[in-house]
Amino acid sequence: MKEQYLYICSDSIGDTAEAVARATIRQFNADQVKIQRYGYLRKEEEIRSIVEKAAIVGGFIAYTLVQRDLREAMKAEALRCGVRAVDIMGPMLEAFMDTYGDAPKSQPGLLHEMDADYYRRVAAIEFAVKYDDGRDPRGLLQAEVVLIGVSRTSKTPLSIFLAHKGIKVANLPLMPEVKLPAELFKIPGQRIVGLVMEAQHILRIRLERLKAVGLPEGSKYATLPRVEEELAYAEALMKRLNCTVIDVTNKAIEETAGLIAARQQEMSRR
Repeated sequence: MKEQYLYICSDSIGDTAEAVARATIRQFNADQVKIQRYGYLRKEEEIRSIVEKAAIVGGFIAYTLVQRDLREAMKAEALRCGVRAVDIMGPMLEAFMDTYGDAPKSQPGLLHEMDADYYRRVAAIEFAVKYDDGRDPRGLLQAEVVLIGVSRTSKTPLSIFLAHKGIKVANLPLMPEVKLPAELFKIPGQRIVGLVMEAQHILRIRLERLKAVGLPEGSKYATLPRVEEELAYAEALMKRLNCTVIDVTNKAIEETAGLIAARQQEMSRR
């Protein structure tokens, strides 16, 4: 299938536009779409060049340009070249102005200023790395969220994703033969999230993992009886802890993180 191109344009780093684009792509069978990001745009000439590239390959553009002159240049060039260009931030700016009568600062990069939220996220990321995979059970007592689950249920990537939202997360792998740390039973169940997944799905992931590290497929770790044994043990423990349980089968990391973050916000309002 012919490759398709999506150009991300921003007068900052372009994270916002790319996040929206990737969330959209997930709704389609669009593995062939190639994203190219252009950040820190300052000149109309740069925009003209990108639009012309998109026209040549038949791609389209998603942009977050807070400076009005650059937004107008993008609209004009896209119209001239017959390229579809989606303004992600512009309608929000216009709605804010129309509703509240205020004027935007038109200053790129305000989302990424090194404010208190920035330092909170950095601290959360450092915390997630330090207390990953049950490395130090003392972290369970300090964590805002404790993730538990058997191997390959996305505990580590989910911990890091939540850390980028400023949530301190520790995670603990569950194995029937490994004694659980006493700290796990000293924290309230509402701070614990159990991750489960369909056995066949875990098995496929584990088999791929064995191939990636060059191990034979006959390992007990990647057999269905072993996976089912671990899941039964994990689910019994989660019931004992009276914690929230999320089935992450076929769920994107972003979706699971959104559920946990929303739950955290609800708890903080109580």
